Amino acid sequence: MEGRRVVVSALQFACTVDASTNVNTAERLVRAAHGKGANIILIQELFEGYYFCQAQREDFFQQAKPYKGHPTILRMQKLAKELGVVIPVSFFEEANNAHYNSIAIIDADGTDLGLYRKSHIPDGPGYQEKFYFNPGDTGFKVFETKFAKIGVAICWDQWFPEAARAMVLQGAEILFYPTAIGSEPQDTGLDSRDHWKRVMQGHAGANVVPLVASNRVGKEIIETEHGNSEITFYGNSFIAGSTGEIVASADDKKEAVLVAEFDLDKIKIKRHSWGVFRDRRPDLYKVLLTLDGSSP
Repeated sequence: MEGRRVVVSALQFACTVDASTNVNTAERLVRAAHGKGANIILIQELFEGYYFCQAQREDFFQQAKPYKGHPTILRMQKLAKELGVVIPVSFFEEANNAHYNSIAIIDADGTDLGLYRKSHIPDGPGYQEKFYFNPGDTGFKVFETKFAKIGVAICWDQWFPEAARAMVLQGAEILFYPTAIGSEPQDTGLDSRDHWKRVMQGHAGANVVPLVASNRVGKEIIETEHGNSEITFYGNSFIAGSTGEIVASADDKKEAVLVAEFDLDKIKIKRHSWGVFRDRRPDLYKVLLTLDGSSP
């Protein structure tokens, strides 16, 4: 019997330093994904500009804007309503004296369903996010959209199986991860691409849900206090099925619009029958509440 079907999409493109150019590109690709039948369309992390976290610069705080009345969110609300699609919108949020790496979930009628703030904040060469972002305070959330219940987390969150599990435990039928990841400025020999993909494929397979990851491409050079820092973002945006198999993928250079269709009712039956949620033992997982593995 035909089940509840949804078409998901991951977008991939190179950003410029100009916000209007990047938002125009995002809209063009959203329209292209809609033309391919997509219902839920994921744009990459912080797509309004270069990934500024390569440097610790006070002037970059000027890029942050409040959630309410944010011009890019308002524009994507109009677009979502026009096309009848769901669009998670990543942005640099200013909330009084706090700042967050946030995402607003826009439903297919243009309604803003709410906000998720990135929980895990990385700090290392080229990815100095702790200088800019407070740790998110929303907790992991699930958003009931027109087409599916979705869990949305952001970039570094995607390395933590606890985050994926928490969202699916709350009813997420598909996981979405907007991303900005590429080369490591301190080590040109380090390539995390395949590791990055396999970790998220594991989230899909372990939770028996599809997963969508959107990453940028292109070389971005940021002036820092120690000279220029350069990252070449490796793209490889992909969509994984509910056993972790990759069903659509992009390369490391070109703009892309990926789409894949899933029967959510069929996957739900498989998830329930596979037993990974039936056989969970949360009474044994208290060690996860500790930092060092000692008794909580």
